[in-house]
Amino acid sequence: HVQLVESGGGSVQAGGSLTLSCVYSGYNYKESCMGWFRQSPGAKREGVARLPNDGRIASYSDSVRGRFTISRDNTNNTLYLRMVNLKPEDTAMYYCAFEARFGCLLRVDSFSYWGQGTQVTVS
Repeated sequence: HVQLVESGGGSVQAGGSLTLSCVYSGYNYKESCMGWFRQSPGAKREGVARLPNDGRIASYSDSVRGRFTISRDNTNNTLYLRMVNLKPEDTAMYYCAFEARFGCLLRVDSFSYWGQGTQVTVS
């Protein structure tokens, strides 16, 4: 059973930076894909970035491309999201997601496992 625990959220001013972390456990195979999603109150959960674990490049939503960077450290079982030049519209609960296969899309229904989320507030 895969478990995901996010951390690193907080409150920052516009233009600031944050790095989110997601520690995953309960899965010891290479075939996986991970992603970050976010959800604002009253809005649908939207994809931010995804990263397959097979060497393929990451993909990002248009709203964050060039400002956010997704990366993964398999040694420490940790997924990261580096966010720079943050904007008030980036304010949301951010969720880490995991799928036990290489292929995944930046869509909610492409992932089976989810963390509890970490709040990011940009003012």
